[in-house]
Amino acid sequence: MPLLKAPHLPPRAPLPWILPSLFAAFNVALLLIFSGLFFAFPCRWLAQNGEWAFPLVTGLLCVLTVFSLVSLNFSDPGILHQGSNEQGPTMVHVVWVNHRAFRLQWCQKCCFHCPPRTYHCPWCNICVEDFDHHCKWVNNCIGHRNFRFFLLLVLSLCLYSGAMLVTCLIFLGRTTHLPFSLDKAMALVVAVPAAGFLVPLSLLLLIQAASVSAAERSYEGKGQYLQGYNPFDRGCANNWYLTICAPLGPKYMAEAVWLQRMVGSNWVPKQNLHVPLCPSALRPPALPGPGPGPQAQPPGLCKPGTGPPGSGEAAALQESWGRRLCSCPLF
Repeated sequence: MPLLKAPHLPPRAPLPWILPSLFAAFNVALLLIFSGLFFAFPCRWLAQNGEWAFPLVTGLLCVLTVFSLVSLNFSDPGILHQGSNEQGPTMVHVVWVNHRAFRLQWCQKCCFHCPPRTYHCPWCNICVEDFDHHCKWVNNCIGHRNFRFFLLLVLSLCLYSGAMLVTCLIFLGRTTHLPFSLDKAMALVVAVPAAGFLVPLSLLLLIQAASVSAAERSYEGKGQYLQGYNPFDRGCANNWYLTICAPLGPKYMAEAVWLQRMVGSNWVPKQNLHVPLCPSALRPPALPGPGPGPQAQPPGLCKPGTGPPGSGEAAALQESWGRRLCSCPLF
């Protein structure tokens, strides 16, 4: 009887999320290490000599920076739940935003038509509502639900780096008459990276501020709306309000999980979480019930004008712009 040679399994490729996750963890550790050196040496010397303003201000900025960094690492950028294979790219969906039509692109990986400004991130393999960019420093996408944390992180890093640089320079200036010591060496170790990060962070903050003022997104490019008006632009003041202060609305992932729970026997199971984009579909169908009278409506159908959960309509657009939805067959 001939012996069959056992097939050799191909070597497993390293998981693609390990290196980005390690890089994000390394950034958090690097921030904590430099902060520890700063507070242990130059800041301690200033506090011992009666300069308590420096440790208090830099301490508050350090707490704000670490909080924003950790929050951005574990935040939800606005992930849209995957659709169903039953909803194929055989229909053309057009959405009107402020008198401008947008054809919804079909995402082959998530199996649904992407709302305006929704993009499938190739690194995270998810569709993100109001996508801006993928930040490799925190290994997370920047989108509708965490763009505020991103701005807070960039602003706090700029202020914290500047405060550390100024504190180290003041410490070195007040200890010029003293011999070179470990405190001075650590002050130089902290001041050089702080100065190196301050310049690109300041430029990034200015670029993001200009993008928010013009209601633009990083992945769209700066010249997309040069030949026509930007339908998402509502003026500088309103753009900042919609970005910073406007309510975000309910989480789509929470709505999707809630719809998957067991319901009573009188409820009709929902086959597709994505409501068809046509005006007639916004009217909930009648459901069979035990008796006459108004019947219960299936969960997930929203009031007209608010948009279904996960439709990609940001809370700002839900408040300000009415959308006309239509669909036509693709021949």
